[in-house]
Amino acid sequence: MTVEPAPGASGETRCGFVALIGAPNVGKSTLVNALVGSKVTIVSRKVQTTRALIRGIVIEDNAQMILVDTPGIFLPKRRLDRAMVSTAWSGAHDADLVCVLLDAKAGIDEEADAILNKLATVAHPKILVLNKIDLIPREKLLALAQAANERMKFEHTFMISALSGDGVADLRKTLAKSVPPGPFHYPEDQMSDAPLRHLAAEITREKIYRQLHQELPYQSTVETDTWTERKDKSVRIEQTIFVERESQRKIVLGKGGATIKSIGAESRKEIAEILGVPVHLFLFVKVRENWGDDPDRYREMGLEFPKE
Repeated sequence: MTVEPAPGASGETRCGFVALIGAPNVGKSTLVNALVGSKVTIVSRKVQTTRALIRGIVIEDNAQMILVDTPGIFLPKRRLDRAMVSTAWSGAHDADLVCVLLDAKAGIDEEADAILNKLATVAHPKILVLNKIDLIPREKLLALAQAANERMKFEHTFMISALSGDGVADLRKTLAKSVPPGPFHYPEDQMSDAPLRHLAAEITREKIYRQLHQELPYQSTVETDTWTERKDKSVRIEQTIFVERESQRKIVLGKGGATIKSIGAESRKEIAEILGVPVHLFLFVKVRENWGDDPDRYREMGLEFPKE
């Protein structure tokens, strides 16, 4: 693919991978969506929702940035947890640039402290991003920025609100200047390299969390089984929601099927908005016991299966 250089001082294109690292619920997915300007990653109140390296692609001036939205880094307890944490750190080591997100309200808590300690092993340039700045006074922000910068060398420090967009444009411009020179990796009209099937499954999974975040463990997964583009330009999608126990299947279905109908309606509406065409969505719920120990499921989610 031939890329026409955007107007600029040198006309030289830049391109690189930017990893977003941080604890669960620090706002990485919301920031990816704000930087891209479109929804490409699942955003939920439930922690540990991003499982694989779902990438958003941003073009700013003559630079292309591939954003690697890593799973939140936390103390792993189960096999799935270990796979998610391993994937997060591999994303940091493989990127050209690392954005370290801290929740401004939480500050350098136990999780953030552990991340900062381990980041010493990552050689790439790092940018500190303090998110949710609208929640705390400015003097506390400045003290937090100073404390973090005393821990390690950051090339830049940004104070943003990913939710409102405050400070995001300045961060985007700095990322564009910081990625290395080189040709674009992706066509300019491609927002994300996460396949649409995967994105549609993530949207349905988000709706499940939104409705059942108190009742259903996060070890549920959604797979897009069929994706048919019809003659009238609409898309017919069939998805299966997998849970680990029959009791969970009943929770997802709801009384008289009311819950799954509501989940399907919300998911169908959002998928249709992204695709720009009518969507016919059909959801099924199945019990798949111990799917968290199945290597094939990990591969489908883009995770490496931990041996133990």
